[in-house]
This record gives sequence, C-alpha cells and structure tokens, in this order.
Amino acid sequence: MKGTSTDDRTLHEWFAASVAAHGDQPALEVAGERLTYAELDAAAARLAARVVTSHGAPPARVGLLAARSVTAYAGYLALQRLGATVVPLGPSFPLARNAAVAEGAALDLVLADAKAPAEADALPVPVLRVDASADGPPWAGPVPAPQGRAAGPDDLAYILFTSGSTGRPKGVPVAHRNVAAYLGHVIPRYQLGPGARVSQTFDLTFDPSVYDMFAAWGSGAALVVPSAADLMSPVRFVNRTGITHWNSVPSVISIARRLRGLAADSMPSLRWSLFCGEALTLDNAGAWRAAAPDSVLENIYGPTEMTVTWTEFRLPRYPSDWPAPANGTVPIGRPYPDQEHLVLGEDGRPAEDGELCVRGTQRFPGYLDPAENAGRFYAYDPAGDAPATAYDGTEPLTDRHWYRTGDRVTRLDGELVHLGRIDHQLKIRGYRVELGEIESVLRQRPGVTEAVVLAVQGPDGELGLEAVVCADAPLDTEPLLAAVGERLPRYMVPRGVAVRDELPLNANGKVDRAALTASLTGATV
Repeated sequence: MKGTSTDDRTLHEWFAASVAAHGDQPALEVAGERLTYAELDAAAARLAARVVTSHGAPPARVGLLAARSVTAYAGYLALQRLGATVVPLGPSFPLARNAAVAEGAALDLVLADAKAPAEADALPVPVLRVDASADGPPWAGPVPAPQGRAAGPDDLAYILFTSGSTGRPKGVPVAHRNVAAYLGHVIPRYQLGPGARVSQTFDLTFDPSVYDMFAAWGSGAALVVPSAADLMSPVRFVNRTGITHWNSVPSVISIARRLRGLAADSMPSLRWSLFCGEALTLDNAGAWRAAAPDSVLENIYGPTEMTVTWTEFRLPRYPSDWPAPANGTVPIGRPYPDQEHLVLGEDGRPAEDGELCVRGTQRFPGYLDPAENAGRFYAYDPAGDAPATAYDGTEPLTDRHWYRTGDRVTRLDGELVHLGRIDHQLKIRGYRVELGEIESVLRQRPGVTEAVVLAVQGPDGELGLEAVVCADAPLDTEPLLAAVGERLPRYMVPRGVAVRDELPLNANGKVDRAALTASLTGATV
C-alpha cells in the first residue's frame, strides 16, 4: 500500500488496511457464504488476475454486471485492486440501457456473475463470466502476485449513470479523493469497526451501496447482504443476522408496515438506522423508532454528484422533541464538515426558500460528458453583490463552482428541509403548488399509509392534480378528497384518487413517479 494520508486513501487502500488489521474478522456474508477479510482479499486477488488474463492487460474501466453474490463484491474489490474504475451495470436493466452505459463509459470489458442474463453476451464489449459453483470458490488456492497500477486520489473510483434530460444515461464520475472525504466523516460518526454488522440493501448501481461496502470494509466491520425476500421483512433479517447498522430507502418502512411486519420493540439490538434516497416522513420515522427504540435514527441526503450523502439530521430520542415541518418530512439537516452550501432563489441570489447549491471536497469533478456540465453549475461569490451565473462550458470547471442539485429546500430552526425537486413545484391556474404539501395532508388521513400526488395533463390539455394512495383498509375516496378540501385551497385538491395495494418502485427503490403517471394516463414509459 503506497504511503498516503488517511484523507487521500483510495478505496483499495481503505480495504487493505482492514485486511492487515482484521484479517480473521468477518468481512462479507452473502448468499450463504461467509468470508473473512483475508479470504475476501484472496478472492479479489484471484478475480483481478482473471480480469487481466481475459483482457490481456490491466483494464482502465470495467463494467460490473453482478448482484448479491461473492463475485459482485469480490469483483468490485478486484477492480479497485487493479486501479481500474468500476462501472456498475444493472442485471435487471434492459440490454439497451446497459449497452448505452458500456458505450458511454468506454468500457474495456464487463465482469459478470453466474446470474447475469444470457443477453449480456450481446453487449458491445467482451464479457467475462465468473461462476463460483463451476470454477470453484474464488477464495481457495494460491494468491497471485499483485497486478495493475496503484490508483491515486484524483483517479476515478467509480462511475454511476443516472437518467439524463437528453434521454441518454448521464455518467457521474467520482474520484477516490471524494470518497475518502466522505468515509473520513461517516466511519467515526457511526462508530463503525470490528463487531459492527452493516446491512447492504442497495443495488450496486445506486451510490448508497458505496457507504454499505466501504464504511464497513474501511473500518473492519462485516457487510451482510439480504436477499430480495429479506427486504420484505427487515425485522426478521435484522434479528436473524444481528445487524447493528441499518441503511435503506424509507420505502422499506412502508412495505414492512403494509405487511404488518414492524411491531413495537421488534428490533431491540439495532444501534444505528440511516435512511436516504427519498423523503423520510415523520410518520414512517415514528414507526421505525418504535420498532427499534435503542437505535440512533438519522435522515441523510445527497445527490450522486456529491458522493453518496452530504447532509445529516439526527432525530432526538423522544418523538415529542422532533421538528414538525409543514410537509410532514424529517429535515435533511446540515452539511458534513468542510462542505459548503447556498440556497438561491430564481434571481440567483440567496433566499430562504430556493435551490440547494453545493461544493466541497465531496463534489464530483464534473460529468463524464463535459457537455452535460453546462447549466448544472453556478459561478457565485458569496462575498460579492452580483447574482449567480450559470456555467456555460466555455471556461474550465473548477472546485469553486457550485453544483446545482435541482432540489428545493428551506430552513427550519437552522436545519435544511427538503421540499422536493424544482420541477415538482408547479403552478395550477396561476397558483404555486408544492406537491409534498398535498401528500402530507393525504398521509394524515385515517387509513392512508402512502400518498403520491402527480401533475397530469388532462384531455383538455390543462395540467391537473391526481393522487395515488395506499391504504390499510377499504377506502372511500370522496370523503378523503372532501377532507383534503377542508385543509387546502380548492386549486390544491386533486381531481381524483386512485387506491393501490402498493406503489411501484424503480431500480433504486424510490417511488417510480413516471410509472404511476403512465398508469393514470395509459401512456408507456
């Protein structure tokens, strides 16, 4: 391991330090397999050698088409060991999506596990399949000599692809330096180390998986991977596997409540509970707190571009002390140390309610396609009088530029409160409408467990509001809308309410608003 400061360690160096200090401690539990740090390191070394043999040389960028398997996690470490950039692909994604990512990232090859779909062989780059059951356990046998090159702090650790406004996936590269700044904060904050057992609920295409893996492996903790069935019953999974640190999207709470699987005091041993990826309602937070009364409960927020999560709000121990934002969600809190933020109004000047703009050591270096940077950053001097100006791509992008998150926030007692996306604020008949406020009122009605409000274009071409709710008993929608009308102005009352057993989720576990809109309009997504 090359000599760098803690703040400059690469992902491989974070893991290698734990191997050296905690080699006989558990590192990974997945699909019935349990590997120590020494065994996982050996597995990564052997997979790295296979990748080099397959490609003919150490690769620069490698797609990882694997999920919830030894190959997935040892493969991620193998590529870091080689100094390569990892580009996760989705095993459940359409071939066209994965192919677009492979081309956009200029992959050298794809490393796939045995569960990868057969159509993956049609990707535009070579595919190396690894089947542990056929090839033998990757952690058994001699360990090959190190290969590849040592990555540096400014090299790219991974590239994730998000939905782009152009219809093409947009590549978000994150440097080792960005992740090191992040890990340097979260590992001590959540008291991670040997003996801790960390859940891994996120797919590798979703950046909170980086926290799960490297907050665990950077501290000597064990990473414990649930099956898809386990995610439907988090209480059973936590208690069966002894999870101490939970991290998931809030939708997991909704699913568990709907299935009557979140009883009070049902997770007495859980110590830490983190939620991110979408709004955490106060109601869902209260249900989780009741189930895990001795767990520290924290709401965390961050766009992919700011390296996993970037703000934190720790709920007080007693719900009677919790804040009560108007939209019924838990605040996202305050930025991590050494990070900066601005709240800018439509005029590009500081405001109490506006777009969150951010910069700091966790900010990514800019999109993989530099053309995507235009309009997504601001130049702004907090000490000056001039308003912010949008970055147009004609000058170099620097660390001084502010990334525009596209998220609306306000402040409550010094804490940031997430109000939704800029594009979720709209005007109905000339009135400004915040969808989150309507959703909060719906969730407060008896029997309603989840609520989403959508702006849908009607046959007359006019934009109108439609609600979709989940309920724990048969629900009469007319009294529901009448009750909403008692709390909100007429222009904020949805035209109709659709009742569903569950809300569709996208690959990242977030509510799929596009699918819901399509289901109401008969369109396709």
